[in-house]
Order: sequence, then C-alpha cells, then structure tokens
Amino acid sequence: MTKIKDKNILITGGANGIGKILGEKCLKEGASHLVIWDINQENLTKTVDEFKQKGFGNVSPYIVDVSVTKDIETQAAKVLSEVGNIDILFNNAGVVVGKQFYEHTARDIDKTMQINVMGVMHVTRLFLPGMIETGAGHIINIASAAGLTPNPKMSVYAASKWAVLGWSESLRIELERTGPDLHVTTVTPSYINTGMFDGAKAPLITPILDADDVTNQIISAIKSNEILLRAPSSVNLLPILRGILPTRIFDFVGGTLFGIYDTMADFIGRPKGEALPEKDNKASKTEKAKA
Repeated sequence: MTKIKDKNILITGGANGIGKILGEKCLKEGASHLVIWDINQENLTKTVDEFKQKGFGNVSPYIVDVSVTKDIETQAAKVLSEVGNIDILFNNAGVVVGKQFYEHTARDIDKTMQINVMGVMHVTRLFLPGMIETGAGHIINIASAAGLTPNPKMSVYAASKWAVLGWSESLRIELERTGPDLHVTTVTPSYINTGMFDGAKAPLITPILDADDVTNQIISAIKSNEILLRAPSSVNLLPILRGILPTRIFDFVGGTLFGIYDTMADFIGRPKGEALPEKDNKASKTEKAKA
C-alpha cells in the first residue's frame, strides 16, 4: 500500500486541471513536499499562492517545458539537488489538438507526441533511478480512454495515449520484477470537465467526469496500488468490445449506437496557445501584432 504522507511528490502540468487538484489532495494527505512542474508562469504563481493561503508551505514551483528533453534534464537535476528523490511521480501534463489528421501541421504532431509521449518517458527516466535506489516509488501515468478506441479528430492524441499505455504497462512489469515496493498505476479516463476538452460531448453511458471525483479515484488507486484505473467504469467495456467484435461491427456499436465517433465534432478545447510553451505563445502574439 502506497502512503502519500511524508512523501516527495512531483506533478507535471500541476498548475491547472486535475494536476492542480491532485497536488492539493496530496498536500492534505500530508505529503512532505510538493513539486509542481508547469509551462504557464501565471498559473504556476497563482497555484502556489493559493496553496500558501491554505497553509501549505512545502510547495516548490518549476517552469518546465516537457516537450524539450534538455529542459526536463536541467530541471530534474535542480529538483534532485534542492528537494531530493521523488517518491511519487504524476505524469499528468498533456495536450490535445482536436482536428482532422489532414489539418494537422508538423508542429501539431510533433508537440503532441513530444509532450504526451516523449516527455512522459524522459521525466520518468530521470526520477526512476532514485526510486530504484531507495527500493520504493510510485509512478502514475495519466493516459486516456482515447488509447483504447479510435476516434475521429483525435488521431494524433489517440496515438500518443496508445503509446503511453503500452509503455506504462511494460514499465510496470519491469518494476515489479525489480522490487516489491515499486509501482505503476495507469489511468485511462474519459472526458473530464477541466476545460481541456470543452465542446466534446459524452458518449452513451459514459458521462463527462467530474474532476474532483476522478482525482479522488486516482488518490484511492495510489493507496491501494491499483494497476489500472479506468473511469468511468463503462470504459472497461472498450477493450472487451474491441476484442470480440469484428471491426466494422465495433464501428457501428461505437460510432452509431454509443456515439463515440461523434464526441469531438464540436470540440473547442482551451484557448489557443494556453498549453503551448511560453516562447511559442510570445511568437504567436508577435505574429498577430505584425498582422
């Protein structure tokens, strides 16, 4: 059973959405130190100030672009020097574009894969040795139900989450063979009401998830060392149906009956550029000014 009390926690994308909520809940559980990685300086400052107002002083913010390996390596070295080994790591940072594949730019594809896949792997690569050395640690990878089913306007996002699922499960088996107190929990939620998927509509029998509820489930899964957390429970049907139904039949069931393939038809998402690196936001503003 993983205990959060007195542990060093690191959350990527921890100044917004479920990352921020998870951070506060870990602090309430008695975490020794919370390290927040985020690309957005304004959100990071607000989150730290908010936590301090609530009486949580053991919070360290770091501006990190998880799409850049060198940035990850530099900031990871600082964390290990200033805070120490990380006991519980949340790979939470992620982006979604929400376009037909032919509408994607090279940058859309590269950023999605760099943040959602490569960033997750490189962050883990740098903090995992400390866990192995101490013989204990827990890695929580926030994947997605999109990694379990195809979906129009999510091709690159789905690809990134399929990759995370395969990697996360393989990592779990490796660590279980390394030591009994090394754990990996993979989370595959459907749409969550954090703003990231604004405009998306819920499929049949799969409601939009409440952020507070799903983070409670994640905290509970950590404490009980759960391997997989699929939310809501109806997501458990996806691998079963895809496994037993012919592809065209699943297309009919998923696309027509459950409405999965139409969930992104009216996708809006967060304001353009909010989840992109700060340097890219500045460039975008400059281009608009020139226009």
